[in-house]
Amino acid sequence: MNTAEKATAFRHLHGNSGCFLMPNAWDAGSARILSAQGFAALGTTSAGIAFSRGLPDGAQAIGRTEMMDAVHRIASSVSVPVSADLEAGFGTGPDDVAQTVAMAIQAGAVGGNIEDASPDSPSGLYDLELAVDRIRAARAASPWFTLTARTDACLTGGAQALPQAIERCQAFVQAGADCVFVPGLTTAADIERLVHEVAAPVNVVMGLASSSLTVADLRGLGVRRISVGGSLARACLGLVRQASLAMLEHGRFDHAAQQIPDAELCDFFALDDATARRQGPY
Repeated sequence: MNTAEKATAFRHLHGNSGCFLMPNAWDAGSARILSAQGFAALGTTSAGIAFSRGLPDGAQAIGRTEMMDAVHRIASSVSVPVSADLEAGFGTGPDDVAQTVAMAIQAGAVGGNIEDASPDSPSGLYDLELAVDRIRAARAASPWFTLTARTDACLTGGAQALPQAIERCQAFVQAGADCVFVPGLTTAADIERLVHEVAAPVNVVMGLASSSLTVADLRGLGVRRISVGGSLARACLGLVRQASLAMLEHGRFDHAAQQIPDAELCDFFALDDATARRQGPY
């Protein structure tokens, strides 16, 4: 698919009445393996990208240019639509956010999320008026880019966290967001309330130990899109830690039983992504 076809396909995924999985990749290799399984779209994970460089998640430890290079490597490696984790837009002002969306498009993404977290604010969030202006600017940057507005209201805590998140999501949709994302929701009741009170597709992030909800559960609640954030990247690093301790403390190499053989990986990566997808799950 070319960029226009990917953009149309990604928008249609959100327009359907069903629910789709969008796992998150942190490099070209992880993107290729995920794509070959048959997922219709992929996301990037800023956390996974940061961890792969030995840096912490958040606080924009990776600059905008480096992040866009990572997005480009992921998007150019697969034949499916890619939505970019654009964090807080790499700048405070609406113009900064608009430029970030433009750069994401140049990098090959056909969608992306902008969050309202602000480390400089006492509440941890941008003032609602500014947060809405930032989403409005992101929308103005491209009419076809699938724009996801993320609010971290439920991560900052407080008794009114969910009502505040709903208020912000409603305002973001009015400003042009195509999809909303509220990390921190773990109960079926809270997710169902968000779905019913916001007139836009809802993304829920899974892969967290605090929730046992399944795809079927989320589909039944009306969730349109499911992502996994940095959980796959963290799981891989968890295996590295586990294996290293087994080698160091017990002299064992049990991790080798879980590896993909070198020749098999070489054969797989020698294929282009479209061919690998046609051959079925890898």
